[in-house]
Amino acid sequence: MNKKILITGGAGFIGSALIRHIISNTENSVINVDKLTYAGNLDSLESIEGSNRYFFELSDICESHKIENIFKVYQPDIVMHLAAESHVDRSIDSPAEFINTNIFGTYVLLEESRKYWADLENDKKRNFRFHHISTDEVFGDLEKLEDLFTEDTPYAPSSPYSASKASSDHLVRAWHRTYKLPILITNCSNNYGPYQFPEKLIPTIILNSVKGKKIPIYGTGKQVRDWLYVDDHVRALVHVAFNGKIGETYNIGGHNEIQNIEVVRTICRILDELLPSKNNISKYEDLISFVDDRPGHDARYAIDASKISKDLGWTPDESFSSGVRKTVQWYLENTNWCNKVSKKTNSYEKGEVKSWKVLS
Repeated sequence: MNKKILITGGAGFIGSALIRHIISNTENSVINVDKLTYAGNLDSLESIEGSNRYFFELSDICESHKIENIFKVYQPDIVMHLAAESHVDRSIDSPAEFINTNIFGTYVLLEESRKYWADLENDKKRNFRFHHISTDEVFGDLEKLEDLFTEDTPYAPSSPYSASKASSDHLVRAWHRTYKLPILITNCSNNYGPYQFPEKLIPTIILNSVKGKKIPIYGTGKQVRDWLYVDDHVRALVHVAFNGKIGETYNIGGHNEIQNIEVVRTICRILDELLPSKNNISKYEDLISFVDDRPGHDARYAIDASKISKDLGWTPDESFSSGVRKTVQWYLENTNWCNKVSKKTNSYEKGEVKSWKVLS
């Protein structure tokens, strides 16, 4: 039986990839609920917007009456909650929006989901799921090289962003324990791929390089992240939403631990090959510029994704080398999308930012 899936934040980077995947590869329907803040972009859904299985609702998840009405109108079978303020630097500068959207917004969505679910009957009630999509940043950072984040790793968030996501994770678990709401949680590593908003690390490297601008790197650039291609991530999300065990948490990682400086150098080498520079430099690496580190910057993230592999049979398809090459090629071939989105940026694009407020 085909499902009706309510996706919050569906105009964002991961949300739009999830919707494209569901509409293109399944027979399920999608209700996209998005506020369309600076990082929300309906152009990312142009390829599927004509589908009769796709519906869009311009709405803020913090407005309970609107969310209640959406549940009444569409009668979803699954909620996949991705709506969130997600940029660490912005959370340091303006934490209030993160508290409001990520914590209070999640509360509103949980409450409206609970009330809706409580009134369902029979199979529809038994099969309802609330899937909360979160981040590995809730765990803080890892000290030992052999350490990995597991589903049982204690929370130790470092930034206002990660603290707000940790809070939302706890709310979801509380609604399951207290009200028996059938929930699932996933925590993912760093995503990258096509359609990512330009303020994030990998798009910044590509777009700054092409423009001949400096590529600012926090501190020494030796921070380690586990890189996950976005199409691999959304496949995992669908696996969990449809096959995950109620009440469980699943970590999703790409098995690609790489220092930030190596990410930059890899992209520079790909650009040297695909688009030799005409900006009076011999190679793109010459644009690298080390800047003051971000306050509270975590040193290393790394995901143990063995549970989702063992229980649900998911593994990533893309290595970092294959995924980042696809990503660079996409940005080079989609300059119109980049230009449109860049108009929505402010101080980041204009170079009017503090030295530590440049990269994700």
